[in-house]
Amino acid sequence: MACRISELVIDCRDPERLAAFWCEVLGYVVLGREESFVEIGPEDEGHRPVLVLSSSDEPKAGKLPLHIDVSPTDRDQDAELERLLALGAKPADVGQTGEESWHVLADPEGNEFCLLRTRVT
Repeated sequence: MACRISELVIDCRDPERLAAFWCEVLGYVVLGREESFVEIGPEDEGHRPVLVLSSSDEPKAGKLPLHIDVSPTDRDQDAELERLLALGAKPADVGQTGEESWHVLADPEGNEFCLLRTRVT
């Protein structure tokens, strides 16, 4: 049997704030809390991976070597971009040319993620 990704852990200064942002972005709910982290995921816990927002005082340094890609589910890319910006995402520059079919954004703590064009069901 092979392994599968069950959790993605993101170090952050304010786990509650970042959990609220990502719950809105992904339609996730809070699955659990401890003193130093908040775990979020789909209400149907059989679907993985979940995100664990883990408290850390270490500052983010440069472009992340791993990032999250998200795809719209019920609207086109332009409408989803507007929604994400209204939630607090900011455009991010990681050296893209401007010709890409995706948008590079940053969450409220500066973690980059990409909004893809393709809608998923």
